Amino acid sequence: MENVFDLTIIWAGIIGFGLMMYVLMDGFDLGQGILFPFAPNEQARDTMMNSVAPIWDGNETWLVLGGAGLLAAFPLVYAVFLPALYIGVFLLLAGLIFRGIAFEFRFKAKTSKYLWSWSFSVGSIVASFAQGAVVGAYIQGFETEGFAYSGGALDWLTPFTVLTGFGLVIGYALLGSTWLILKTEGEVQDFAYKITPKLLFGLIGVFTVVCIYTPFIDEYVFSRWFNDISFIWALPVLVLYCAYLVYRHVKKRNEGLPFVASMGIFLFSYLGLLASKWPYIVPPKFTIYDAASAYNSQLFLLLGFLFVIPIVLTYTSWTYWVFRGKVKEGGYH
Repeated sequence: MENVFDLTIIWAGIIGFGLMMYVLMDGFDLGQGILFPFAPNEQARDTMMNSVAPIWDGNETWLVLGGAGLLAAFPLVYAVFLPALYIGVFLLLAGLIFRGIAFEFRFKAKTSKYLWSWSFSVGSIVASFAQGAVVGAYIQGFETEGFAYSGGALDWLTPFTVLTGFGLVIGYALLGSTWLILKTEGEVQDFAYKITPKLLFGLIGVFTVVCIYTPFIDEYVFSRWFNDISFIWALPVLVLYCAYLVYRHVKKRNEGLPFVASMGIFLFSYLGLLASKWPYIVPPKFTIYDAASAYNSQLFLLLGFLFVIPIVLTYTSWTYWVFRGKVKEGGYH
């Protein structure tokens, strides 16, 4: 019997959606930790934490969803990525665990509160940097023999991945500062208005360097951008337009639009990355079809995911609705 649906494309869409949701949802609460050392005082840090306290656990659901789907639908990705990125993935998970522990203990601590503040910040920075470095490693590609990784344990760590790591740290800090503009007032909001333009210019600087450098480390990407000129060129233009909107509305002291526009920067950058590499999921050799699991396995798992994703979207939307509005300084929602 001929397969009716191309489940590989459907799964690629599901996983791409899950990872993008994670970046957007968890990015701004990781950004709070990145901004912690620059906050005006400890009371401001309390307000920053309170702005994400009701939602940060749920935001990380998308990472679990995307990771589980990737393992089930594209097992070859794990067979190559994990040996290639053991250290990077370890740093990512360690950072998330460390910041999670610090998040809970900081609320209870008295004399050691400042130590948990630093722990929360360090965990957030390490996790964000590791995520950016992993993205950079994906752009670079992986050495493989057959269907196995053949490179060294530190091949992923290059000047380019360090750049993309710091770029994501700056980007998450931008999401965090525009979230504070939306959710806070007074001293904390003024701090966010002040630091947002600096973060924006830093992010655009890294974005420009990555865009210039990427086509020259991958012939396929060069071909997509310069030989098959199409809609792909609209994506960096949209990134720059979103950056302009952030800057303009911060200067006008608007509250909601800077956050929406900063999310647009991430969304169009993400689409640009996917468009540059499509259909390769383990560059430079393996496409989504090479890495896909059996059709029946994809179909069985898809039935579960089609049930789970609407539930996750529903409770996420409900949580954000319940905890809408401003977080007062020195108080809670």
